[in-house]
Amino acid sequence: MRLSTKGRYAVMAMVELAARQRGASAEPALERPVSLADIAGAQQLSLAYLEQLFGHLRRGGLVASARGPGGGYRLGRPAGAIAVADIVNAVDEPIRATRCEEGAPGCLAGERCLTHDLWAELGEHIRLFLAGITLADVVAGEIAGRAMAPRRPARPGPAPLDRERPNGAAP
Repeated sequence: MRLSTKGRYAVMAMVELAARQRGASAEPALERPVSLADIAGAQQLSLAYLEQLFGHLRRGGLVASARGPGGGYRLGRPAGAIAVADIVNAVDEPIRATRCEEGAPGCLAGERCLTHDLWAELGEHIRLFLAGITLADVVAGEIAGRAMAPRRPARPGPAPLDRERPNGAAP
């Protein structure tokens, strides 16, 4: 599964905005706005595309705009309160690994394929991972090592052999 450019560019731009505001005033309303041109230049993204994305982000309450000379955008909330999943959701990017369309009967000729639950669970793991990562985490470089293997429930079956006893004999 790949996140489209819409979701990736929105995250990249928001991380750039958060990084530029890092170290600024603790009060978000007092931070200097950052222009989209500055963000576009730093991240090598299309300014026109960022303007569209920031409209979604503003409507989602993730950024606030300031008009006039020296205007631009500020984070709408502290960086530690904005999850990457919030950004992806704000730009209407579905986090889904199945090829099924929302509300459709199935992914294979109208039927649910055998691997549907596998891909649906993968999409949910991705969503949960992104929901647990904030802009502050990304800016601080605190992402590596965060992915974890899920816990597997214990499966009923024979007890493991006791390696301390001869032939695995029971006490």
